[in-house]
Amino acid sequence: MSSGPAEPSTRIEIRVEGIVQGVGFRPYIHSLARRLALSGRVGNDGAGVFIEAEGPGENIARFQEELRGQAPPLAVIHRVTVTALPARGDRGFHIAGSEEGGERAALVSPDVATCADCLAELFDPAGRRYRHAFVNCTNCGPRFTILRDVPYDRPATTMAGFAMCEECTREYLDPRDRRFHAQPTCCPACGPTLRLVRPGDGGDDGGDGDPIGRAATLMRAGGVLAVKGLGGYHLAVDAGNEEAVRTLRSRKHREDRPFAVMVADLDAARTLCELDRDAELLLAGPRRPIVLLPRRPDAPLAEAAAPGERRLGIMLPYTPVHHLLARELARPYILTSGNLSDEPIAYLDREALTRLAAIADGFLTHDRPIHVRTDDSVVLATRGGGVPLRRSRGYAPEPLWLPHPVRRAVLACGAELKNTFCLAEGERAFVSQHIGDLENYETLRSFSEGIDHFRRLFGITPRVVAHDLHPEYLSTKYARDLDGVDLVGVQHHHAHIASCLADNGEAGPVIGVAFDGLGYGADGTFWGGELLVADLTGFTRAGCLAPVPLPGGTAAIRQPWRMAVAHLDAAYDGAPPGDLAVISRHRSWEEVLAVARSGISSPLTSSAGRLFDAVAAILGLRDTVTYEGQAASALEQRADPAERSSYPARLSVAGELLVIQAGDLVRAVVEDLRERTGPETVSARFHNGLADTTAAGCARLRARTGIGTVALSGGVFQNRLLLDRLVRALRRDGFRVLTHRRVPPNDGGISLGQAAVAAARDLR
Repeated sequence: MSSGPAEPSTRIEIRVEGIVQGVGFRPYIHSLARRLALSGRVGNDGAGVFIEAEGPGENIARFQEELRGQAPPLAVIHRVTVTALPARGDRGFHIAGSEEGGERAALVSPDVATCADCLAELFDPAGRRYRHAFVNCTNCGPRFTILRDVPYDRPATTMAGFAMCEECTREYLDPRDRRFHAQPTCCPACGPTLRLVRPGDGGDDGGDGDPIGRAATLMRAGGVLAVKGLGGYHLAVDAGNEEAVRTLRSRKHREDRPFAVMVADLDAARTLCELDRDAELLLAGPRRPIVLLPRRPDAPLAEAAAPGERRLGIMLPYTPVHHLLARELARPYILTSGNLSDEPIAYLDREALTRLAAIADGFLTHDRPIHVRTDDSVVLATRGGGVPLRRSRGYAPEPLWLPHPVRRAVLACGAELKNTFCLAEGERAFVSQHIGDLENYETLRSFSEGIDHFRRLFGITPRVVAHDLHPEYLSTKYARDLDGVDLVGVQHHHAHIASCLADNGEAGPVIGVAFDGLGYGADGTFWGGELLVADLTGFTRAGCLAPVPLPGGTAAIRQPWRMAVAHLDAAYDGAPPGDLAVISRHRSWEEVLAVARSGISSPLTSSAGRLFDAVAAILGLRDTVTYEGQAASALEQRADPAERSSYPARLSVAGELLVIQAGDLVRAVVEDLRERTGPETVSARFHNGLADTTAAGCARLRARTGIGTVALSGGVFQNRLLLDRLVRALRRDGFRVLTHRRVPPNDGGISLGQAAVAAARDLR
């Protein structure tokens, strides 16, 4: 009996856009097509992955369905476009060579932590990659930091100089192997070489055997080890060795800022910090950021690792080198950026050997070049996930999707501190890795080189360039020096709120609460405690904290007691109680007071960050700081989270502007302090009072505007206590609240906000 005519073949072309290069997508498509008995090809090009598939219609339909549903874990599919083609009747399915040219729209995967399979190989004595410090596969390993160009193929990476051996080539070409077309594939016979070298001349240290073992010996003896990571060099010491940690602080010129700690696994993390399920997922996920967590009182850690801190920055190993070192050392170790304070992280070998020679006693290095300097990411653990404080390794350059497509390509130059830049085209915004503070030539060079690299990778030529209004920011000057582009100035706090909107895929309008240190205001003063009515195209300043002088300008940022001078003078109409300890501690109090009243070198500011500084100084927590946000962090960490009472503060009106009377909060702090109320209680009541008054201000603006959504942004919202209290107060009052989840609330998110504003204005 005849089985009937064979089903006619169907042929289609599929274009897949998203993060689909360097994540095992082509091998996955190859295996799927062979399983479904399809013919055709799959390959990379500048736009993503192209597929031609031919076979019975039923199998083609299953192929399209499973393409999305069973994709590799690191793949992020944004768009799939299908076009019908004439059947060819060809046989077999193969991986085609990458095609260059055409529009560049391919997305680049971030670097990915060592996967479980590779980790098992790393510690398998019977395997050929036993203790091989560069083990990787399609599911893990370096990506962005080794990529020179797209498409993502070995010749376009810093692995181009390492020819694969016969065995690695076999794995690379075997569709059943997890290293099928894994570009950094290597083994001890053909891959990079790990070495322990002396500082200065870069010669071998002269020891015998495994460099990991010798590096661990150096650290056990109290030495400082420079370790070459994915995006640059780190400095490592035994986290339990007080003298070693103090030595590192001294050599690095880092007085107080807490160090990050690397631990071998989650069990080790639990000995140092309190973990919940959300924190565990952050720590052990493929991105592996530094996660800020509550510190255990009995954490076995040198006091100098994080002096006076109730939180610790913890991370798990994310490269084979880190895993090997953690296993060999068998204790937590400090892992901090390889630089002097305020410099960018060293990432070129010769540069590192020179710049870090006076800090490190040895260098654990290798001969695989790093192409892109990339710092570790930092996330604040919160209920239901985390708030990014630094978006860098493991996250960049993964794109964010804008609320509206961009008409003309945009470059946003970001802020001066915690700088990132952003390139936007179509629906996608590419926020750079953390660049740092644009306060020296080296960081500015990293900024400009980074922009050039992103432009090449993503094929974006900006026609619109957004920048901050501050005329002296180096990022602003960079923008103004560009030719042939349209410039768009974006007010700093509007950019903060726009960043939160873009982070949440929204366009507004919202009531925006922008609390930060300082930002150049539209009126020429320094804003920082703002209530805005805003959408992506514009804003109205609807409210603010009552302005006070900034005595001595930038000196007041480094010396919070100066802000205590200004706020106490404003709160008490020039006559604060004379018995306050903060007054008696400073002989130059009257001189600074005179400067503040004169207005000379004392611009007005509505800054919420400087209000926190003032209260911290009044409570005796910090009179001076060595890094940004130190006083505010001390105030937050001293607060008793169980305290629910709050200080009241008035809302007054000046014209159309709603003014939060910060002086009421300051007087309440002083009154409690004079009654000998503990700083834990005072700090908590201050936080609660600011949250309650801010929520009341938002309610007033809702009555005026009818807007029921509030967006929270700015560096002050790194303060988890204030964030939690304000979100709760707003939700109790029926507001919908937007907070940051994908980019930082601090100035690291400014570039995304600038890009969103510039793009929205360009559509008008």
